[in-house]
Amino acid sequence: MAQQENTKHNSSKHNKKHGTTPHSPTLRRTLRREAPSTVGLLVDKQDFAAMRRYRTFPFDDHTVYLHQVEGLLKALAAQGMHTTIALFDPEDYAEFCAESGLDADTGASRSRFTAEIASAGATVAYTGQRLTDVIPLLVSRAVRQATWEYATLLLADLGACADCGQDIGRAAFDRASHLLMRLLETAGPGAHHLVCSTPTENDQLLAVLHTHRDTTGPARLDTSEGAEFATVLAVAIALESPGGVVLRTSAPDSPDRVHGWRLAHGTLAPLTAGEVFNAYCTDAETGEPVSPESGVEYSAGFDIGADPAERHH
Repeated sequence: MAQQENTKHNSSKHNKKHGTTPHSPTLRRTLRREAPSTVGLLVDKQDFAAMRRYRTFPFDDHTVYLHQVEGLLKALAAQGMHTTIALFDPEDYAEFCAESGLDADTGASRSRFTAEIASAGATVAYTGQRLTDVIPLLVSRAVRQATWEYATLLLADLGACADCGQDIGRAAFDRASHLLMRLLETAGPGAHHLVCSTPTENDQLLAVLHTHRDTTGPARLDTSEGAEFATVLAVAIALESPGGVVLRTSAPDSPDRVHGWRLAHGTLAPLTAGEVFNAYCTDAETGEPVSPESGVEYSAGFDIGADPAERHH
């Protein structure tokens, strides 16, 4: 009994000396709830199979793996913790470990890579949604980011204009931003869904933008989506490639309207109603016709009133 009292007394002095209290475990649990967590997700069976070559990777069935990840996410949410889901790419992971001098066959390396991709890669915040709903969103964000990074590199590699010395990529981006704002200003009120596509030497670039504009005030758009859209449009402008833009507008008590433009000489030239119909009702991969949607009006592109573009050679 005396030994117990002496131990309590010494423990109390130790806690006071080091600034702690007997309730430190409770405080640590509170801090733990406020520390964000990140879960790296293998979204498909191919990526999962690639990770199975590591001896320390503990799963052998993708369905079971997804079930366990979903259980972990729910448990973290139940503890009041903010959790981010990041796309885990096995090829990127192997490159990361090779460049960093890490042993790829360890949980610590997988954890470190997950932290890296959470800071710079595609992520989705977990708010209790089903994992089957998270995966398509996560993949979509990863594709968007890869497209934006590739388009940005294309613009950066163009260098300066031989005649005027102006940065071609920067000038193209400024021009694309101007065209986008003119398009949104002229489109009027409603919910707008825009798609910009342009071919490059290695890929077909595609950007999507969602905006909404009330009867008064400017269009509201996501900053990152706007930058991605302008970057892809800028590639078409700088490379003078056959880019195009389609705008679909939805408004209450009226059919959806679809308009289209082609990029010509640094500006958006309106398509005719027939050209818009053909573009919207043709499968981009097979070239086969697609049935038109009911309740949709296919209309000619309208003049957005953009200033003429300066040409760089």
